[in-house]
Amino acid sequence: MASKPARPRSPHLFSGPLQLHYRWSPAMTASIFHRVTGDGMATVGTLLLVWWLAAIAAGPQAYGVFLDVFTTASGALNPLGWIVGVGLTWSLFQHMMSGIRHLILDTGAAFELKVNRALAVLTFVMSVLLTAGFWFLLVGIK
Repeated sequence: MASKPARPRSPHLFSGPLQLHYRWSPAMTASIFHRVTGDGMATVGTLLLVWWLAAIAAGPQAYGVFLDVFTTASGALNPLGWIVGVGLTWSLFQHMMSGIRHLILDTGAAFELKVNRALAVLTFVMSVLLTAGFWFLLVGIK
């Protein structure tokens, strides 16, 4: 009987001793953050919405407890309120910018490496700028 030749390993898995073939890229990061922000908004946002609605339905004392978690006595956001508020806002804008990027990619455009990389980086730049602008307008209007 003839012995079977050794089957080649898949080139995308390992090209050396446990070395990954792919190099990290902004497109990979944008794709991962698209999933993370979507899941984060779905879970954290839904839990906060349900808590807020339940607090409103339960009466003034329960709503006061909800407000005390995220605001100070003067009504301004406390550090936790800022983290949750800015974090959810950034998640919204990052997910939206990444969704626009995916829409462009779905048309068959922007698959060239430089354009794809620039578009992926642009999602992060625009999400930070939109978040900063949103909070600047929100806090600046009184």
